[in-house]
Amino acid sequence: MGVSLEREKVILVPYMKQHVPKYHQWMQDPALLFATGSEPLTLDQEYHMQLTWTQDPLKCTFIVLDKQMIVGEFLHGQPHIEAMVGDVNLYMNDPEDPLFAEIEIMIAEPKSRGKGLGKEAVIMMMAFATENLGIHTFRAKIGESNQGSLALFHKLGFQDSSFSEAFKEWTLELPVTKTKRDEWQHYVSNMVTHS
Repeated sequence: MGVSLEREKVILVPYMKQHVPKYHQWMQDPALLFATGSEPLTLDQEYHMQLTWTQDPLKCTFIVLDKQMIVGEFLHGQPHIEAMVGDVNLYMNDPEDPLFAEIEIMIAEPKSRGKGLGKEAVIMMMAFATENLGIHTFRAKIGESNQGSLALFHKLGFQDSSFSEAFKEWTLELPVTKTKRDEWQHYVSNMVTHS
């Protein structure tokens, strides 16, 4: 079942089969498809994607839960669909360097944006990835019109690396320094890991 990570505002849980219908519903929104550079999928394709995500050692994904929206108490292994607000993903897809990871965050629920959930989820993911997967550099690819994401990643210390005219997309990078690692570990010092 993997692990769930819990901090003040969010809980990151493994992407489960039960999450797929709501995730699929989100991905019918043209604005979200554009912001994430995604293609619309059928529900069956989405179920297939969920399965491949959980089985691919070069990918790591968590569903972001808003702690305030959880009904009752949090139980590891339960999907808590009522509190789903987005996802955070890592791809270790650089053939030259398997410890180089692309990171993505999506807060799909409009009412959950601007509350710091995305920032908390990204830092939790980066802290988890450096400690458990040995990641030494993070990369983010963000469309130039996605000002919210660009501002968030710049605030987290990512630097502009390149701009693709064809995709109208910025590539940002952040090497994992000792200072950054210490900063994240301090930030997640109160993070609870459920397994």
